[in-house]
Amino acid sequence: MIRYSLACVGEHEFEAWFSDSAAYDKQRKKKLVECPVCGSTEVKKQIMAPMVRSSDKAVPAEFAAAKAAAEIRQHIATTHDYVGEKFADEARAMHYGETEHRPVWGEVTPEVAKDLAEEGVPAMPIPKPFAPEPPRRKARVN
Repeated sequence: MIRYSLACVGEHEFEAWFSDSAAYDKQRKKKLVECPVCGSTEVKKQIMAPMVRSSDKAVPAEFAAAKAAAEIRQHIATTHDYVGEKFADEARAMHYGETEHRPVWGEVTPEVAKDLAEEGVPAMPIPKPFAPEPPRRKARVN
């Protein structure tokens, strides 16, 4: 595992974990590396110091981080309703008191996320390492 300090074109700085440098390159090329603040996929590596372990008995930070990410994914998957592309509508309805508040997660474009923020609707992006896999849609039969 390798941790990179990254920045998007909007100059938001964040960190991400990858299995190796080739994985970063491959994911960036496919636009899978995304800024957790604005959702931009135009990211670049930042200068960073290498991580040096002080003892062989210490648990590497990357494994602790991967474990924490897995626990967060599991928590979201089991405690939040997946609303998919209806996230903005659901968040607005709860914000304006049209429906009861409940924990939800789904997808929106960066533009819609910005609109929600400007409206004061409480929502935040879930960075890819922490987001559960969306449920698979059932195949339709003719």
